Amino acid sequence: QVQLVESGGGLVQAGGSLRLACAASGIIRSINVISWYRQGPGTERELVASISPSGTTNYADSVKGRFTISRDNAKKMAYLEMNSLKPEDTAVYFCYAFVASYGMLSYASYWGQGTQVTVSS
Repeated sequence: QVQLVESGGGLVQAGGSLRLACAASGIIRSINVISWYRQGPGTERELVASISPSGTTNYADSVKGRFTISRDNAKKMAYLEMNSLKPEDTAVYFCYAFVASYGMLSYASYWGQGTQVTVSS
């Protein structure tokens, strides 16, 4: 069984920074693309950033220049460094990854449980 567990959320003032972490555990052979999504109050879940196994990144326009996604393949970890936070960044942030377990040829997608980020004005 594969699990993704996020950490690092919290309450921060506008202009502040937070670093989210996503830890993958289980019998994992390989992790493909890892993404961070967020869902604010009354909004749909949206893609924030993604990173390929080789480190190619993609960002939503709303976070470009402020957020940085990274990963540590050896540790099976992903991170989201969030700077210059704005009240509109307030949301539950979710880790999402395509993971192949040992004995499986294909990748399956998994979601973490989410971590709350609240930015006060």
